Amino acid sequence: MRKGLAWALALALTAMVPGFAAAGGPPIRVGNLPAVTGSGATWGICHRDSSILAVEEFNAQGGVDGRKVEFFWYDTKGKAEDAVNGLRRLIEKDKVTAVTGTVDSGIQLAIVPIGERAKVPLMGIACTNPTVTVNPKTGKVRPYSFRICFTDPYLAKCVAELAFKEMGKKTATVFYDVGSAYAEGMKAFFVERFSKLGGNVLNTQGYRDGDVDFRAQISAAKASGAQVCFLPGNYKEMALIIKQSHELGWKPAFIGGDGYSPNMYEIAGPAMEGTYWCSPIDFHDPKLMPLFRRYEKRFGAYPVEPGSVAHAYDAMWCLLQAMKKAQKDFGRVDGDTIAKTLENTRNLKLEHFVYTCNPKTHDPVKKPVVILKIQDKTEKVHSSVIAEE
Repeated sequence: MRKGLAWALALALTAMVPGFAAAGGPPIRVGNLPAVTGSGATWGICHRDSSILAVEEFNAQGGVDGRKVEFFWYDTKGKAEDAVNGLRRLIEKDKVTAVTGTVDSGIQLAIVPIGERAKVPLMGIACTNPTVTVNPKTGKVRPYSFRICFTDPYLAKCVAELAFKEMGKKTATVFYDVGSAYAEGMKAFFVERFSKLGGNVLNTQGYRDGDVDFRAQISAAKASGAQVCFLPGNYKEMALIIKQSHELGWKPAFIGGDGYSPNMYEIAGPAMEGTYWCSPIDFHDPKLMPLFRRYEKRFGAYPVEPGSVAHAYDAMWCLLQAMKKAQKDFGRVDGDTIAKTLENTRNLKLEHFVYTCNPKTHDPVKKPVVILKIQDKTEKVHSSVIAEE
């Protein structure tokens, strides 16, 4: 997105809060890096729009001690190079103090060094790889990198135990996006946990983001006799794998990570029935309906990705509340004070859970994981677990 458009959006957001107190001081700027085009665009649109909603509602409540918050965003297009360029623009040209950034671990890892050098806190929305917040070489937490989501090891643990202990499946295969930090990590953690439980991962099947024909991999997996297929990928490819598997007469138990989207039923149709998915929320939780209705009122349509709305809204709200508390505790709002405030956040009530930051990892403490099962074309809650610290 061109810089002029970002400025226009910021000015529009400022104008949307009539009568805002000008005496509070200059505006504080915050950024967002959604993928509104390319792979995962339906997620990205919801990320951007729910972030806008959070900023508008925060400003309507008085902002940071009377100071407005201005919002800037750039389209990552689902690519690391565009995210890097977008973050540089946010920091160098737009002078943002903090950023809610991406849903992709690989893309987030590409921008983390930039945020660290500039001392601009990054709050990841759905980047689940542990190395996003903890440097694997030193074992130390990255001081300006945080996340609102759970992590790959815990998700893989949930999936492996569901498959082996609850469903009684002893053999498995994994379809994964080669080169994706998220998929590679989830594959490794699942294989480790499933094997430790006593299961046997017969093979793994790699593919590339954007692939549409998976018949060769499906035929190999089918021939192996795997009883369960783990899918740690993005929704388009996962839906095609499930659809084509059924067309080839292979119907194992399909269990996916947190890349699920309601749009998958449009691609895979009835083949989606009986599949299991990890999620940060119950898509039909009555407690979240007020947020979804506010979103619908603001943007003219009910969110097509409810999980994305809850995650992105809460990620932005975390940053906004940290800014407000930093002003109160330190008398200033900058990268250092926001990072210190985030690290020490305890029991912050958000829309979909209560956020406490683990200072050793910058991961949320006791983040809920909801296991959804697709039944009658909708998501039913199969179980809900609390992630370990």
